[in-house]
Amino acid sequence: MRRLDDWDATRLEGLADQYDTPLYVIDRERVRENLRRFRDAVESALPNPRVMYAAKANTGPAVLEAVLETGTEIECAARGELQRAIAAGAEPDTLRYTAVNPPAADLDYAVELASDHPELTVTAGARDTFDRLAERGYDGRVAVRVNPGIGTGHHEKVATGKDAKFGIPAEEVPAVAADLAERFELVGLHAHVGSGVLHDDLDDHCRAIETVADLARETAAHLADTPATGVDAPAAAFEFVDFGGGFGVPYRPDEAPLDLSVVAERVAAAVGELPARVELEPGRYVAADAGTLLTRVNTVKETPETTVVGVDASLATLVRPAMFDAYHAVRNVSGADRETVSASVGGPCCTSADVFCTDRPLAAPERGDLLAVGNAGAYGYELASRFHSQPLPAEVAVDGDEARVRRERETMADVTRLERD
Repeated sequence: MRRLDDWDATRLEGLADQYDTPLYVIDRERVRENLRRFRDAVESALPNPRVMYAAKANTGPAVLEAVLETGTEIECAARGELQRAIAAGAEPDTLRYTAVNPPAADLDYAVELASDHPELTVTAGARDTFDRLAERGYDGRVAVRVNPGIGTGHHEKVATGKDAKFGIPAEEVPAVAADLAERFELVGLHAHVGSGVLHDDLDDHCRAIETVADLARETAAHLADTPATGVDAPAAAFEFVDFGGGFGVPYRPDEAPLDLSVVAERVAAAVGELPARVELEPGRYVAADAGTLLTRVNTVKETPETTVVGVDASLATLVRPAMFDAYHAVRNVSGADRETVSASVGGPCCTSADVFCTDRPLAAPERGDLLAVGNAGAYGYELASRFHSQPLPAEVAVDGDEARVRRERETMADVTRLERD
């Protein structure tokens, strides 16, 4: 695990001076390292697994290109992610599209893409979505998203495995699969339990994996007993069972990183014997510690309760603390040797939610200091907004000694470009 203090202070200062702040920094080699480490652990415990990167964690070109450089394929949850993956160099036939209440334009695009690239697989978690695909003339590769009724992760808002929004209830899956096998090329089952899973969450995570693996075996047997499906035996029912991602990183300094060898062994034990390829979709684990957010101090205010530190980043730049009450390490890059004070760091938005930390020990900040926010590579830039008409920040990708802008800083002209009188 790369901690915030592991980033080189001199280099961060140089990047901030050259490219201004707020600034996202993505380390492409770290992306590749994380993927290789994850894949090596999984391949040591499971026969012929497939690892895909969950693009929603970070769809920046610097990350997607680094993922593809490792030979890893990409799972997409929206039309825009499909388009961005292809723009980064992904072969459309290798993509997985996991549709969640998809808008019509998303389905139209996926169907059109599959007409030229028939190995594209569409995963859906509602009967209605499959009907909408059929209405568009689609009869290609599909997978069923399962709701196992078990959710876990770092926050209730990401415990997808028990949220009715996601997936078909487990008890309905065998019958739904039999129907789909008559109308499409049914190739797999899919589930996602939650996000930010660490060791304390592994019991629930593996219990959900066991549930989905058992359901895969039950559904395969049901398909074999249903002549109209054309499935002759359970082993022929599915190419894969996809257990999603959700593997977390330690945001807090007292949290231990995942021991991937333990995780892989637990996953393999939970899956058991399965006549299908096991697939996993890490996203956060790949991108989180590959990114940091740089921001400048513009105001320091002493109060009886705390030192209030105003910075040029905000919840519009990084919303996770406001949305998920998420902890992100904060470091004073410019004044690491100074006396420590209790500080609350926040941005320029007119809401009490615009804070990165409250009463946190921090090297005494001064106006102009550079602060860094850790683990900002996943769901950082992806969730950025233009609240308060703030232009989106720039993103710089570093790779060894090289650094270059991969997402330009917006201007007010960019913010208002689509507005009309």
